[in-house]
Amino acid sequence: ILGATLVWLHHLPHWGATEDSGSKLGCFATGPAIINTPSNLISEIIGTIVLILGVNSFSSVGQVATGLGPYLVGVLVWAIGLSLGGTTGYAINPARDVGPRIAHALLPIAGKGSSNWGYAWIPVVGPIIGAIIAGILVQ
Repeated sequence: ILGATLVWLHHLPHWGATEDSGSKLGCFATGPAIINTPSNLISEIIGTIVLILGVNSFSSVGQVATGLGPYLVGVLVWAIGLSLGGTTGYAINPARDVGPRIAHALLPIAGKGSSNWGYAWIPVVGPIIGAIIAGILVQ
């Protein structure tokens, strides 16, 4: 929520000039390119599975050099975004979406429109299901 508030402050002069409320929400929270609940949920599940299996693979190959682990995770998240992120914005972590969406709902953003709470459960439930499946697969 603090990070989202900093984004709001950074873009403060732009909120009034931007007419598209969806673009404003997009600065804070994820959203689907095409609204299809089963497909959107599956997208978040797959992205999270790839994230968990990828991070797990870094530790399963032995000791990773100091400082290399965060870089590898960053590249992995980037790769997930490039390959799987176009459909839903790839929350792959409930904290990535919920806190900023709450900030969007609370902050006084000119012409902000809806915070799309009807979709908000997908970037929470999808990653939880994906993490459970990945946890089962790595055992």
